[in-house]
Amino acid sequence: MLLFRLRPISISLSPNVQRDDVWLTLKSVLKILATPRAIPSAVANLENAFKEYLGAKYAFSFNSGRSALYTIMKALDIKEGDEVLLQAFTCNAVPNPVLWAGGKPVYVDVDSTLNVDPSDLEKKISDKSRAIIVQHTLGVPAQIDKILEIARRHNLIVIEDCAHALGAKYNGTLVGTFGDIAFFSFGRDKVISSVWGGMVTTNSENLANKIGGIYKDLPKPSRSWTLKQLLHPLLFSVIIPTYYIFGKYLLAFLRIVRGVGLAVSKIERMGEQPTMFPARMPDALAELALHQFGKLEKYNTHRKEIAELYFENINPAYARLPARYEGAIYLRFNIRHPNAKEVIQDAKRKHILLGDWYKNIIDPIGTDFSKMHYTPDSCPNAERAAREIINLPTHINISSKNAKRIVQYIRD
Repeated sequence: MLLFRLRPISISLSPNVQRDDVWLTLKSVLKILATPRAIPSAVANLENAFKEYLGAKYAFSFNSGRSALYTIMKALDIKEGDEVLLQAFTCNAVPNPVLWAGGKPVYVDVDSTLNVDPSDLEKKISDKSRAIIVQHTLGVPAQIDKILEIARRHNLIVIEDCAHALGAKYNGTLVGTFGDIAFFSFGRDKVISSVWGGMVTTNSENLANKIGGIYKDLPKPSRSWTLKQLLHPLLFSVIIPTYYIFGKYLLAFLRIVRGVGLAVSKIERMGEQPTMFPARMPDALAELALHQFGKLEKYNTHRKEIAELYFENINPAYARLPARYEGAIYLRFNIRHPNAKEVIQDAKRKHILLGDWYKNIIDPIGTDFSKMHYTPDSCPNAERAAREIINLPTHINISSKNAKRIVQYIRD
């Protein structure tokens, strides 16, 4: 009972992992240690599950969303001088694949949903523009109909970034089915998680052939790398319940000895490409992603219920609430406050670990904006959001009791 009381209310720290995921991961580790043979059908089954769910003709799995997006850039033959439009208020995992392919990211400001502002998009298009990446931020769909109309007029390829939005709907239709091509991420804090992983889906035979031509020559990550990723949910199943006894110290130690990898490497903050990208998805991680995919509806229903609790109980006088949209899944529930950094630090002292996606116009901290080709003051709405953002947790391990405690903290 003491351990339960000392468990933090956390927005991250492997948030999707439940007991069945821990057991599955442990079995996968033992299989890999016992024999080098892969789980032969896991990758194919995951790709088929995505094709069926989205009604897509083609699906390709990768070791990350970054690998997926980089492969899209190569398939589009993005080269030096080509511009790819994308929103500010994002992670460097989006502009980096554009840079690695030789292209130039051009940043578009955001609207009230923290997604691409169609009016600013129109202003940023030039004769060098080739594609637009449409990010559905924190599980709230972008104004995809308006963006599509602009893109078609200017002959732009539309790439949907669904890293935050697997299962979200725009006007009743799943995101990831509107553009020419879409990609997803299964990172540790995403809608479903296999620690690392990603997917590309499309209905375009032409794009699928180009993706497939690149994909067939990609390597799979090493056995040791895969094992290291599988240890992540196992370690956090110990770290979280013991966080305020020894868990946070164990986590700090593991980070020092690189027993737990960074979600974004140091060289990526400088725009450089790690050797691990691009690569295919390992079979053991595909098995974990497929297992979590089977719980997608349960996960997203829970997220919506927790979001509704926040909507009903947080007075807009205390903090600015996000857009309320029926099709949103609210991967994280964002509120905005002029003293966001102070609020997050104060909450931490009360054992409530809130989030700050994205506290920088291009996250994470330490990202070199000049290497990302971002011009300060070019996206004022996004810059203001980065100063004010606070994320409240909605994941499956956040109970309504936890959420009410957060609401009470905000009131106090």
